[in-house]
Amino acid sequence: MVRLVVFDVDGTLVDSQHLIVEAQARAFAAHGMTAPARREALSVVGLSLGEAFRRLVGDAGPIDSLSDSYRNAFQALRIDPNYEEPLFPGMGELIERLHARGDVRLGIATGKSRRGVAHLVEKYGWERWFTTIQTADDAPSKPDPTMLRQAMVEAGAEAPMTVMIGDTTYDMMMARDAGVAAIGVGWGYHTPGALYGAGAVTVVDSAQNLNDLFSGSLDDAQQNSLADALNAR
Repeated sequence: MVRLVVFDVDGTLVDSQHLIVEAQARAFAAHGMTAPARREALSVVGLSLGEAFRRLVGDAGPIDSLSDSYRNAFQALRIDPNYEEPLFPGMGELIERLHARGDVRLGIATGKSRRGVAHLVEKYGWERWFTTIQTADDAPSKPDPTMLRQAMVEAGAEAPMTVMIGDTTYDMMMARDAGVAAIGVGWGYHTPGALYGAGAVTVVDSAQNLNDLFSGSLDDAQQNSLADALNAR
C-alpha cells in the first residue's frame, strides 16, 4: 500500500513567524486597530485567513477587509530582505530523502493560499516532489478534515497508511477527524502538551527525530510504541 506523508507548511516546514506577525500588524494598523500580541497572533497560524481573523476580532469584525490588507502586506514583505521564510533546520533534507524513496508519497495541507504555496514550491525546487497539495483555496479551514480526505484520494492512499505532520492543534484535530495518524513537531506555534491533547501520537523535537521515525532508527521501545499508535488508527 502507498504510504502518504502530509506536511503542514507554516511552523512545520517553514519558519514564517516574523513575516506573519508583521503582516498582521500592518493589516490592523491599516484599520486603526491594535494588533494582537505576538503569542495571540501566532496562535491562529494554520487556519485559513478568514477563520484566523474571525478568531482574532470576532464575527462582527472587519474580517474580509483585514484579510485583504494582510494579503497585500504579506506580498510586500515577501520581497523585503528583512523578512524571509527559511526552512526549519533539516526539513529540506528530510523531504528530499522521503521524495527519493519508492514507498512514500508526499503531500501538503496548509492554511496558506495556493499562490503562497506555489511561491515556496518554486523557491525550493519542489515542483515534482508533492503528489498532492491542499490549500485554503481548496477546502474548508483546518481542523475540518476535508484537506486530508482530498489528499488521500489524489495520492491513492488509505487512512491507515497516511500520516499528518504539523505544529498546531488544528493539524492534529484534522488528522484525528480524518482517521489519520498525527505527528507533532515541537518547534512550531503550539506546545507539545497541546499537540498531545489534540491527538498527536508523538511529538518530535528535531528533523533528525522525524527522520528516525521513517528510517527505523529509533530504539526498540520507541519504535514499538509508535508502531502501536499508528497501527491503532
